[in-house]
Amino acid sequence: MADATDADFSVAVLDTASGAQAVYGDGTYDTASIVKVDILAALLLTAQDAGRGLTAGEKANATVMIEQSDNDAATALWHSVGRADGLAEANERLGLTGTEGGDGDLWGLTRTTAADQLRLLQAVFGDDSPLEAASRTYLQGLMGRISDGQDWGVTAAAVPASDTALKNGWLQRSTTGLWDINSIGQVATDRSTYLVAVLSSGNTTQAAGIALAEDVAQAAVGAFE
Repeated sequence: MADATDADFSVAVLDTASGAQAVYGDGTYDTASIVKVDILAALLLTAQDAGRGLTAGEKANATVMIEQSDNDAATALWHSVGRADGLAEANERLGLTGTEGGDGDLWGLTRTTAADQLRLLQAVFGDDSPLEAASRTYLQGLMGRISDGQDWGVTAAAVPASDTALKNGWLQRSTTGLWDINSIGQVATDRSTYLVAVLSSGNTTQAAGIALAEDVAQAAVGAFE
């Protein structure tokens, strides 16, 4: 399907066993809701710096923001981290170099690259990270409990399909009616564990974008298998 679509897409994948990685495409894309992982990573860094854990309210917002993709919770935590400026400070520490936060409260219009999303995943799932072990475990746990109906995308590359931790993003642009569809996460197969980021724009429907993301994720992981 990736060969037949008019949508624009990019993918980055890392084989965690060998360290080998590859990136296809260097464009920038709207994050839609995948930025919620970045927002929570920024919040966890802020809490670490203050020597504290997350408050009950922060935990409640983090849970529904990641597991259910709740937008009100994302807006609340976007403010907590200092919006785009705070995200930029966190991303400098996380190693993201091609991500720019959305204006005002438009966190879903943050712009990013597949390579940057792979760096974010490495910070969440790898040991060499500014995020402490407890912070990584917490974020991984939320990404492993995505609500039914939102667990598409990179899951298509996992064997079994349930062995994943992910976050997806979807956004229909009002100016064109076309869809941004993104999927990032960790997937396991019988051979290895992979970090995968698929970004796309210009999809004619949400379903077409989801199918593209799954096709691309399978192809990317398959190239390492």
